[in-house]
Amino acid sequence: MQKFIINGGRRLRGELALQGSKNSSLPIMAAALLCRGECTLHSCPRLTDVYAASRILNCVGCRCSFSDNTAVINAETVDRTQVSEELMREMRSSIIFMGAMLGRAGECVVSVPGGCELGPRPIDMHLAALRKMAVDIRESGGSIICRAVCGRAKGAKISLAFPSVGATENIILCAVTADGETVINNAAREPEICDLCGFLRACGADIKGDGESRIIIRGKQQLHGCEYTIMPDRIVGATYLSMVAAAKGELILTNACVPEMEPFLSVLEQTGCSVYTSENRIYLRSGTRLRAVKERIRTMPHPGFPTDAQAVLMAALSLADGTSICEENIFDCRYRHTDALVKMGADIEVLGKVAVVKGVSSLCGANVEATDLRGGAAMAIAGLCAGGNYRYHPYLSHRQRI
Repeated sequence: MQKFIINGGRRLRGELALQGSKNSSLPIMAAALLCRGECTLHSCPRLTDVYAASRILNCVGCRCSFSDNTAVINAETVDRTQVSEELMREMRSSIIFMGAMLGRAGECVVSVPGGCELGPRPIDMHLAALRKMAVDIRESGGSIICRAVCGRAKGAKISLAFPSVGATENIILCAVTADGETVINNAAREPEICDLCGFLRACGADIKGDGESRIIIRGKQQLHGCEYTIMPDRIVGATYLSMVAAAKGELILTNACVPEMEPFLSVLEQTGCSVYTSENRIYLRSGTRLRAVKERIRTMPHPGFPTDAQAVLMAALSLADGTSICEENIFDCRYRHTDALVKMGADIEVLGKVAVVKGVSSLCGANVEATDLRGGAAMAIAGLCAGGNYRYHPYLSHRQRI
């Protein structure tokens, strides 16, 4: 198993450019299936999930290559509509290929996705929405078999019970080539949804309202390829900022998506850090001990505090003066990192969906193992601030490369 060995206790200083967003790259790569012609995606992060998405695209007949943070995808040669269970289980967001394949071919066979163990992520909303679009869906032997009744999905009015990012993405991917108009009420408003819609518009799609709770999509017969740059990763930005804040350091973050990071930045400022922003740069200085955040930190759909930033901020708050309270409202198992932080000396008590973080004077090195991506980042942050030797076994569900 791969591991990191961290010798903590040093202040961090430097300048970093943010990579492209993982949560944008994956649905946009799936969306390339809808295009006749070549799509060139710049600023794709070099991550396991991106490689897994590339393997899925190659599996269904695309020509997909990845080099120097650029993915080149040609879907002219798509000749299969079934994705193996093995490939589906490599990443948690693989379910977005269901909407993309339906939009491209009118049919697909997929399975329940895998990835980080964050508790149940039911796909009931995905299936119910697609059924409203005249898609027949059956489940057999672990496979989900989907077929548009008339060979092409039909536009529909869909109201989501919860603004699910994945369900919103699947509906959009199916709707852009569907027959007629699709209206999504209570749609997810995350910046990554806007990035997906920006890519699809560059390919000729007719989409309005992304970034708001009502999205209107008028289906087109087909889309064309384009060249597109993925937005910066706001969660990676939150991770770097939490890391430097905890280590009493100084950071200039370039290629930053400042407006999209505002829900996180407004909370971080309450810890006493100096935070200055310009159009695409963030400067942070943390010269003294952090202060606890007085207001309860509630994870919520955008524009609320992002669930993916909860673990990394908690690691920093474990060294703050006072008590901070986190409330997790998105995933059931988002506190699995707390046991490792406690092992390193943090004072954290979990009560259902609430975590009470009492700041301690220092942390100590320990051998810990990550169970999910964001929790692993939190452990790395704690290790950078801890005294003594720290071994961190990162969460890696799959390490294959294309």
